[in-house]
Amino acid sequence: MSEKKVSLKLLVDKKGNRVLFAEADKKFVDFLFSIFTLPVGTVTRLLQKRNMAGCLHSLYNSIENLSDIYIQPDQNKDFLLNPKVVFSGAQVPLLLPSVEQSGTDSNFYRCGSSSHYSYVANDRRATCPSCRSQMTTKLSYVEFPPTDIKASSSGEGGYVKGVISYMVMDNLEVKPMSTISSITLLTKFNVRDLGAVEEKVVDLGMGEVLCLLKASLQSKTVLTDVFLRM
Repeated sequence: MSEKKVSLKLLVDKKGNRVLFAEADKKFVDFLFSIFTLPVGTVTRLLQKRNMAGCLHSLYNSIENLSDIYIQPDQNKDFLLNPKVVFSGAQVPLLLPSVEQSGTDSNFYRCGSSSHYSYVANDRRATCPSCRSQMTTKLSYVEFPPTDIKASSSGEGGYVKGVISYMVMDNLEVKPMSTISSITLLTKFNVRDLGAVEEKVVDLGMGEVLCLLKASLQSKTVLTDVFLRM
C-alpha cells in the first residue's frame, strides 16, 4: 500500500531564501486544523520533544478568525479551539502514523442498581460509592463528534470546505486564497523583482508532516524551515 501524500504549492523568494506563502487545498488545511485534536501526550510521543514554544498560536488564531461560511455545516470551530478529552483514544490526523491506544480501559461501567446512575467508572473493578457493589454494567460510549458522521451536505467531511484554495503563511496562519491577498503580501514582503519569485510544488508524506509538526512547536518560519532548510 503506497504512502499517502498531499501536494502543496509554495511561493518562494529565491533571493531571501524564504517561503512567502503556500497555496493549499482542503486536505492540508484539514490536517493543520486537526493538530488541535491531538492530545499533548500524543504530540510529545510522536516528536519526542517537550518544547511547546513556536507558532501554534498563529494557527489557533486563524481558526478563530476564519469565517463560519468556510466551515462545514456539521462542524463547530469550538471543537478545535476548546476540544474535550476523548476517552476513546486520539483521532490521528491525516498523514500521521498510527498511534497506539493507551492501556486505559475506554469502556464505562456503572453498578447494577437503577438508582445509582450518578456514578460511572472506566474500570469494572471499581466499587459503587452508594451500595458498594462492583461497577460491572457496561455503558455505551457516544463519541463527539462522531467519526462516521455524514451530515455534511457536500459530503466532503473534514473541517473546511474544498471549493476554494487556502493561503498558508510561513507561520501557519491560514486564510482563504485571493488575488488581492497575494498582491498585498508581495508588497508587504517588499518583493519588487518578480523574477526572484518562483513556484515550488512539494509532496508531503509522513516524514515531512512530522518535520512540519515539530517545526510548528519551535519556529515562526515553519514552511521555510521544513522545505528550504531541511
